[in-house]
Parts: sequence; C-alpha cells; structure tokens
Amino acid sequence: MGGMQSLCAAALHPERVGRLVSISACARSHPYSIALRFAQRQALMSDPNFNRGFYYDSVQPHVGMKLARAIATVTYRSGPEWELRFGRRRRAPELPPALCPDFLIETYLDHQSERFCLQYDANSLLYVSKAMDMFDVSRSVTERLARQRESVVLNEPVAPVCLNEHEQMDAGEASSVETDEEILEDLVSGVRNVLQPALVLGVQSDILFPVKQQREIADILRKAGNERVTYYELDAMYGHDTFLIDVVNVGAAIKGHLENEHLIK
Repeated sequence: MGGMQSLCAAALHPERVGRLVSISACARSHPYSIALRFAQRQALMSDPNFNRGFYYDSVQPHVGMKLARAIATVTYRSGPEWELRFGRRRRAPELPPALCPDFLIETYLDHQSERFCLQYDANSLLYVSKAMDMFDVSRSVTERLARQRESVVLNEPVAPVCLNEHEQMDAGEASSVETDEEILEDLVSGVRNVLQPALVLGVQSDILFPVKQQREIADILRKAGNERVTYYELDAMYGHDTFLIDVVNVGAAIKGHLENEHLIK
C-alpha cells in the first residue's frame, strides 16, 4: 500500500513531492490481487466471533484472522524461495501424516499467521484491504472519488454498499466496456502532474504485484511527459516481500535515486 500512497501523493500533491519511489506497487489494482484479498476478507468475516465487526467487548475473531493472514502470506513470498527454504520436509517425518501443521511450510504459515493475530485489528485489516482493491490512479476515478467525497460532506444519500443476492450482476453485465487504449489514456491523464524524478522497482517473483504492473507505472509516467523515470527489475526470489528482505539491492537503488543530482533540472 505504501507504493500506492507514494504514487497517489505525487499525482495529487506534486508540490509536496520532490522525488518519487514506487516499489512493487501498481497504477490500479489487478483483478487477481483483488480476488486474493477478497478470499482473505471472506475467511475473516466467516468467523462467528467477527460479529459484523462488533467484537471489541467479546471474543476476538482469531480463527478468521489467522486464515486470512495465512492466505496473505502465500501471496507475499514465492515458490522458489520456499522450495529452497523448506522443501518437502516435515516437522516429524517418523510420525504418520497429520492434518495439523505437518510440513515445515505449514508450520511457517501457522506461526506467521498466529503472530499476526496478536498484533493487528480485524476491522483495520478489512478496510486497508478494501482500500487497496479500490486503488486506481486513473483521472476518471480520481474525479469520481472527489465528487463522492463532496456528496458525503453535503450529506447526500449514499447508495447501499452491498448488493443482495437478487441484485448481483452476472459476469457479462459486470465486464469492462473500456478498451485497452482508453484505460491507458485514462491512467496517463491521472499522472500528468507526476513530473518529478521517479524510480520504479519491480520483482520478477512477485505474484501479488507482478512486474507487468511496474512496467505499466513506468510507461504511463513517460507517456505523461516525465523524462526522468528510472525502472529496475530485480530477480530476487523473495516475491513481494523483496522490498523488506533484499536491502542491499533495493537500498542501493533508492540511495542512488535520492543522491543523483543529474535528475534535478
């Protein structure tokens, strides 16, 4: 979400941003990422203790949170890393197979998700997750959000958040009517103000925010007139979490970007 915020800040408040760094982010959330986060939210909200979000004076939705975090953790790393790190090793190979955490990769997911449950609030997870789904730097979306915020300020009626089962659209009705060219043009219009030096980093093993989306960010910035865009693609095996783990390569790229005086006009 940090990469989304950096791009959004540069687009909406260019006078406050001297240089832009975008690491494993996107110009708009991809349907695959939205689907993964939807599965996480459904797992969380299916916990009876979630109680439609009113759980603060009762039992916390621990099981739902743990399942949601386990799903999320799978999207943050990569298969090659886990193959090297865990392989198919079991915690106790001399014992019969068990449905509880058995393989080392299962014990890792169990530990990570359990720890997360003790540190994060369930409602916060839902809203941050949904905010990431909604992210789209396109000009039309930015203008629509501005109108919606104005309506809220004016206390105008707001449409229901969820459709009931009789109102759900089928796949055909919900499909996009925009062409690829129109989508690209809308994105370019949304970043017209982003003319400051920009560094875009992508990771080849990232399945949550694939490198295709990083190339798209660099592409729309250049099409919008930014002549100071640098794009790097890392081949690290750590997936989306590369920005947290590969501090040598990521740090060197950011350090060079911040210290390069030739990027300043």
